[in-house]
Amino acid sequence: MISTLLDFVVFLTSARSPQPGPSSADRRASTTMQGITSSTSSSPPICLKAGEKVLLQITLQPQHAVIQCLPNSRELTRRVTSEAAAICKLGRYWPPHWVVLLNSVKVSMLVQERSKPKSPKLSQIRAVSNFSHNLDFSTWFYENLYKIVTVAALIATVAVLFLLRNMGDTAALLCFQTQAESLERIQMPKLDEKSIKRIFDKTSPYASFRSDKWVVVSVSDYPTEPLRKLVKIRGWQVLAIGNSKTPSDWSLKGAIYLSLEQQAQLGFRVLEFLPYDSYVRKTVGYLFAIQHGARKIFDADDRGEVIDGDLGKRFDIDLVGEEGHRQETILQYSHENPNRTIVNPYIHFGQRSVWPRGLPLENVGELGHEEFYTDVLGGKQYIQQGISNGLPDVDSVFYFTRKSGLEAFDIRFDENAPKVGLPHGMMVPVNSFNTIFHSPAFWGLMLPVSVSTMASDVLRGYWAQRILWEVGGQVVVYPPTVHRYDRIEAYPFSEEKDLHVNVGRLIKFLISWRARKQRLTEKILELSFAMVEEGFWTEKDVKFTAAWLQDLIAVGYNQPRLISLDLGMPVGIIGEGDRKEFVPQKFPSVHLGVEETGTVNYEIANLIRWRKNFGNVVLIMFCSGPVERTALEWRLLYGRIFKTVIMLSESKNLDLVVEEGKLENVYKYLPKIFDRYSGADGFLFLQDNTILNYWNLLQADKNKLWITNEVSKSWTKVSPNDNSDWFSKQSSMVKKVVSMMPAHFQVSYKNTIPNRKSIIVCSSEIFYIPRRYVSDFVDLVNLVGDLEIHHKVATPMFFLALDSPQNFDSVLSTMVYEEESPSTNSSSLYSAQVPVVHPWSVSSEQDFIKLIRRMAEGDPLLLELVYIYHSLLIVDAPPPQDVATSSRVE
Repeated sequence: MISTLLDFVVFLTSARSPQPGPSSADRRASTTMQGITSSTSSSPPICLKAGEKVLLQITLQPQHAVIQCLPNSRELTRRVTSEAAAICKLGRYWPPHWVVLLNSVKVSMLVQERSKPKSPKLSQIRAVSNFSHNLDFSTWFYENLYKIVTVAALIATVAVLFLLRNMGDTAALLCFQTQAESLERIQMPKLDEKSIKRIFDKTSPYASFRSDKWVVVSVSDYPTEPLRKLVKIRGWQVLAIGNSKTPSDWSLKGAIYLSLEQQAQLGFRVLEFLPYDSYVRKTVGYLFAIQHGARKIFDADDRGEVIDGDLGKRFDIDLVGEEGHRQETILQYSHENPNRTIVNPYIHFGQRSVWPRGLPLENVGELGHEEFYTDVLGGKQYIQQGISNGLPDVDSVFYFTRKSGLEAFDIRFDENAPKVGLPHGMMVPVNSFNTIFHSPAFWGLMLPVSVSTMASDVLRGYWAQRILWEVGGQVVVYPPTVHRYDRIEAYPFSEEKDLHVNVGRLIKFLISWRARKQRLTEKILELSFAMVEEGFWTEKDVKFTAAWLQDLIAVGYNQPRLISLDLGMPVGIIGEGDRKEFVPQKFPSVHLGVEETGTVNYEIANLIRWRKNFGNVVLIMFCSGPVERTALEWRLLYGRIFKTVIMLSESKNLDLVVEEGKLENVYKYLPKIFDRYSGADGFLFLQDNTILNYWNLLQADKNKLWITNEVSKSWTKVSPNDNSDWFSKQSSMVKKVVSMMPAHFQVSYKNTIPNRKSIIVCSSEIFYIPRRYVSDFVDLVNLVGDLEIHHKVATPMFFLALDSPQNFDSVLSTMVYEEESPSTNSSSLYSAQVPVVHPWSVSSEQDFIKLIRRMAEGDPLLLELVYIYHSLLIVDAPPPQDVATSSRVE
């Protein structure tokens, strides 16, 4: 490293007695390896001279270097300093004895002096014994210096890495491991569509058969009665796909059956990725149908009986331009609220307390019908989702909690309700047993293979909806098209758990995702790759997607045209003339094993009223407790009222959609959330040690600020002169920020706090910021900058600058507030008649259930969550012996 000093004379002094050195005439360039002892004393100084003039002196310490130089040698100092810094920087990660060794390897370069030599002082010169005898070796050493240094560095590096790994110094190896992991990152496959060769059916008995309408179903047992009726539907060809569970002698007149052996002979690339015992082998069936002329595919199962034996009675089999079909208008959900990204279609068809599999659990409490709809011209409903009577597509939480015994479900929906479409930016769960795909959406039939069977079709549905927007298509939901029979089988909640945790985050990701590629196949691969990076499925599904797309092209699939899509465009206001009204019927529904009564209707009416009041308010909740035990619980509780619940915690948890934040400066995270939900009416902040009785907040003014300024134990004026140094520092920073505030903020703040030495400290467990104050709040946060003002000091400072306390809403003045957190939650502390209760600890599932039972005094429907949570707690328990277990309900 010191090779930059070749033009200078280097003398290395030693504590030993000097030996007579060689004369200047005999000096040649040489390099010697000088060692220092492992003692704590510094090594002798290195003097760098030009002739008689000392330009630089370096004293090497065990882990740093002290450099002294003349004013005219600044460039030399800069160069040597950079070298020394590099040594020290690398040395920080090495064990102490290696640092000593590193500092001992110094190169001393001796060149002939330009002027007459002068006998050096004893403190400056170290004699080189027998210099004349070592002249040839020194010359060789100098000529091969770079090689020696390179080899030595390599050996030292290997030795250090080996030593550090044995010592368990993971921090020292972090940078190396990170680089290794980056090299191991997956690569997005590339498709050369022109090089893909066609695949023709040359092996099956149906090579020459063609049909434009197909029914694809997976079979694991002998033909069911609904399947026998399915083959009798005129104009549709049933294709049954076998798996390892299918009887070897399976047969059904009128159906084409493909066994595992026959599937293997078709030559499709996807076969490499498909499990042998799963319904996802239907992917082979989709390709086979497309290969044999399919233009419409009905994705079905063997327990669904088509109502009246006619798929065309409800579904739109022919779209615009097909057989002279005319364009019609379709009722569509309103897109006025940009924060609404998911809907429960069962409400539209008369069942308010039933929700489909794949709906985020925090949305199951949305029981109100639409205030209004819009309409849209039809012809682009490339994916058509049907509703099922009897046993609709419900998740295991519903299945476990809505039964009082082993009776079969027989839920009915409104057959006269109009079909309803989804605008771009809004999604709905789509399944694999009552759905029609038209040709422009055939690419969306792929069932992912790296996720659980209960999640596969749901993830496919959301994934396909996002790409569907790129081709101008939409999903439309239709009134009951089939009747599915409940076999009274236990639903495997364990296979749904990841779905419940991730589906909300998946929807948000898909809504925000933007394609960068230009071709449809590239966009599909790009999204599949992005879903791996986000952890929704694995690399296997990226490779599977590539194989699927290649097979699609190989069987002759014609891709639809892309459209110009701009989801970032602001949503226009829907005028009165464009609003369409439809009030769904209220069908009797299953509620905890009994039909709804007048009392239940009253309770649901209350829930709708609360939801309507707070539906467009974003709840920001900070979790100090274990998020893995409480995050889902809080979403279940408050997600029924607030459409959006943001979770913050000290530690980030992607699986539970918990964002990272520090409580002491939590206000610095709020501007990003404000920006993310620009259409919200306001933002309510709540800590998890504080319970919100939302039913007592209806009288609060959502256009005013809420904070605990009238709660004496929470809001305190502090004079730093009488308190600790911490308050003095906080006061000093507050004074600095106030001095930078615009005039109207300063006036508002100083009118309340005339004494500039005093500050307000507020516990700030709960506060509310309406939309009209958001911009000003962000400006005040930006004034804080890098100052470490605690949120208990910063939050009241912001509020006092925004408005006078007399203008704050006093809704929180009656809250129950105790300063000290009790060791156990006291039954006398909680009250359902106040808006807020503090403190209350929830750190486990049992704590959550106890809390829900108490809160049910104000919201009786909360008892549903107790039943739901019991199903969560028994997820790992084996099913009852008298109940059949199925790996998937289909």
